Amino acid sequence: MPTVPTLVQRDEFTYEIPRGEVPGMRVPGRLFSSAALLSGVAGDPSLGQLANVATLPGVLECALAMPDIHFGYGFPVGGVAAFDLAEGIVSPGGIGYDINCGVRLLRTSLPVEEVRPKLAALVERLYREVPSGVGSKGGHALTPSTMDEVLAGGARWAVEQGLGRSADLPVQEEEGRHATASPAAVSDSAKKRGLRQLGSIGSGNHFLEVQSVDEVFDPEFARALGLVPGRVVVMLHTGSRGLGHQVATDYIQEMDRRLASDGVTLVDRQLSCAPIGSDAAQRYLSAMAAAANFAFANRQVITDAVRRSFSAVLGRPEGELDLSVVCDISHNMAKVEEHAVDGDRRRVLVHRKGATRAFPAGREEVPAPYRAHGQPVLIPGDMGTASYVLAGLATSLTRSFGSSCHGAGRRLSRHAANRTFRYDDVTRGLAGRGIVVRSTSREGVTEEAPGAYKNVEDVVRVAEGAGLTRRVARLVPLGVVKG
Repeated sequence: MPTVPTLVQRDEFTYEIPRGEVPGMRVPGRLFSSAALLSGVAGDPSLGQLANVATLPGVLECALAMPDIHFGYGFPVGGVAAFDLAEGIVSPGGIGYDINCGVRLLRTSLPVEEVRPKLAALVERLYREVPSGVGSKGGHALTPSTMDEVLAGGARWAVEQGLGRSADLPVQEEEGRHATASPAAVSDSAKKRGLRQLGSIGSGNHFLEVQSVDEVFDPEFARALGLVPGRVVVMLHTGSRGLGHQVATDYIQEMDRRLASDGVTLVDRQLSCAPIGSDAAQRYLSAMAAAANFAFANRQVITDAVRRSFSAVLGRPEGELDLSVVCDISHNMAKVEEHAVDGDRRRVLVHRKGATRAFPAGREEVPAPYRAHGQPVLIPGDMGTASYVLAGLATSLTRSFGSSCHGAGRRLSRHAANRTFRYDDVTRGLAGRGIVVRSTSREGVTEEAPGAYKNVEDVVRVAEGAGLTRRVARLVPLGVVKG
């Protein structure tokens, strides 16, 4: 178990783990947090994980953790680290098992008042149309040959199959497709796991949520995004399912064997890694990109099901309801990006584990429709409070390699949440707030109970106060389908 290092406060929202707290640290650890959030981190092994990341070869400037930090595999969830391309490593544990787990937001032309009377029927229809839960099978089965097309084409493949609109693509990160993907780098066992999972949510913290725009903080950007107070929106959170999990497993095992044969011992074996220039690392990055494309396609197929569900329940054509994709952002990825390091512009490999890009206006990586405003950042809260749309800031580049948090972050583990909360109490509390919830299991609700998560208001306050993002709009839940 990682040690619990000392934190030194640098400013109101920044804390550091000094070099030397853990033997072998090459750089400090930096945590964006606050007094309100630190009480949930004190003694948490995630801080030890952050310090361990700082021991990895080629790590630059500091190992970072976002305000939603919690314990994960290898890197803490909310962990970010940039690596020198010549001396650094790639670590699957720094990306995560659910490669390109991401969040997508759709807007509608519907006022809450029109949806509220049919909300229960809408949530039930979404539950039927979008499979969820452990081992759930999607509504779009693939053959081995079409699997390779998905792994290469991403969301673009789905749109070409009639499962979306061409306008869905420009607002997505990478326009919904990583060009560096290689289906050949993905094992047959990984492909087999994904054959019947396209168009499904999965389990854990994944969800499909009907929301409304509660408040707007940046009217100009909100207009560009099409977010209007009182209008219904839909947020979905899922990734590459069993396929991505198997890709991570395959390459972790390969890197473990390579390290053992070379006699290399890491401070934490979950940080299994390979030099960026090595064959193993390059094949992994190609497989990671392919799994990321599967995730983009997965969210695109779900989007098609959401559109059909709204049309059926509301009794109106999809075109009358808008149902445009606002944005689609990734977390659990590693990307080669250009950043200023020690005063010089350099290409580096940025690992983001449970963290997302927060690039400012003008960066070419920001989707073209929003480049004048900055990268839209989606921070889901728990199913009983709120979620946020934010925008990346220029200061994020110097503070966090252009990164921000990806959600509220867990306060309790899933096991602890199941011990703490009762299904009837959770659903009764949500119903009292007018929130309809549907899940494949009682545990799917208690694991994700509002009390299991950090206060999203505190998390957003830190992200904004630390100069990573600015608030654009606040969204509140109406109905939830949980994995």
